[in-house]
Amino acid sequence: MKASELVLATDGSLYHIRLTADTLADRVILVGDPERVNMFKSIFESIEHESLNRELHALTGRYHGCRLTVLSTGMGCDNIDIVMTELDAAANIADGNIRTDRRHLQVVRIGTCGSLQADVDCGSHVASRYAVGMDGLMHSYREWDAPLPDMDRLFATHTGIAPPLATPYCVECSPRLMAAIGQGMVQGITATAPGFYGPQGRTIRLHPALPDLNLRLASFSYGGLPLTNLEMETSAIYGFSHLLGHEALTACLVIANRQRGTFLSDYHEPMRQLVASVVERLSA
Repeated sequence: MKASELVLATDGSLYHIRLTADTLADRVILVGDPERVNMFKSIFESIEHESLNRELHALTGRYHGCRLTVLSTGMGCDNIDIVMTELDAAANIADGNIRTDRRHLQVVRIGTCGSLQADVDCGSHVASRYAVGMDGLMHSYREWDAPLPDMDRLFATHTGIAPPLATPYCVECSPRLMAAIGQGMVQGITATAPGFYGPQGRTIRLHPALPDLNLRLASFSYGGLPLTNLEMETSAIYGFSHLLGHEALTACLVIANRQRGTFLSDYHEPMRQLVASVVERLSA
């Protein structure tokens, strides 16, 4: 591969995430906020690697003997394009060649979200059975195979999302990770938006193209599950995991209820509880 395609730092690590095959664990936790990575320092029994590059803060250590990597992503699917591509490259490309003995990663996002259902209030933990991407990112890849075409069609018809907005796409989580981590959490469908304000139906000075977007989203269901929440990364994480042979799950803390208009401004303790629960279950 050309140096301009597979971009490496001077120490041989992947240019953005600053991880290598040796410093990357097979079980990966993604968080948005680089400061949140520090929370894991008091949880891990030992730490073998730490790096910080822009908003990408990486930490690899052990919990009850299980090796884990935590990596912050920053916000949005554009960052997930970088993070997921480079995680897979660190795991599965050596000396510019694709490894024959592929490593399969388990990737769990721990994040925050806004609830679209009145009964899923602030402080709830939501595990994403399906993700609906309104970001359009996966359509940039020739390999994209639309794994849930019926759901794609139903969602587009129900919401009326059409060009010039991006064509939505739908992806399922890893059933194995859901069984291991999602028990006791609200399980539903997560919509991933390409921004925080207009793309999530907020009006400040500019107005969203679909002013009733959240009502359209909240009334959608598939397979008996409602569309529960809205955030900015899950669809791309699930999409790349589907194409590259990894497993993925998102578990989010609800910090806003869009129907009730409520917001949880101090969410350190419920986030700590979610982090502790996911680490315990992922390490089992």
